[in-house]
Amino acid sequence: MIVLIIGKYDCGILKTEGDSINYVYDYGDNWEHEIKLLKIKTDIKFKKPICIAGERSCPPDDCGGVSGFEGLLKILKNPQKQEYKEMMEWIGYKYNPENIDIDSINKKLKRKDFGCTQID
Repeated sequence: MIVLIIGKYDCGILKTEGDSINYVYDYGDNWEHEIKLLKIKTDIKFKKPICIAGERSCPPDDCGGVSGFEGLLKILKNPQKQEYKEMMEWIGYKYNPENIDIDSINKKLKRKDFGCTQID
């Protein structure tokens, strides 16, 4: 889940505290994400929504959906095992599921399209 705070700004979708939307990323693996409007602050003047919190970083692409990701999390708990080394090599970068890059999310939210791109 990603939690947003907005000022007096109408993004056209989330309008009331507690509103949330779900979206699916990677239709093959069917990742469902929830974005929730936690608070509307009227005493802060900013024109775009900002992310203040979230849970976990995005799973690596093509890791096999929820069950594949659960398997990955299990493997990541044992860095001494060969399976860990193989998985990190497959991912191609140092992956920590507990990290979330709030700054990167907020940079995307500042864009006109809120960081959303459509691939045909």
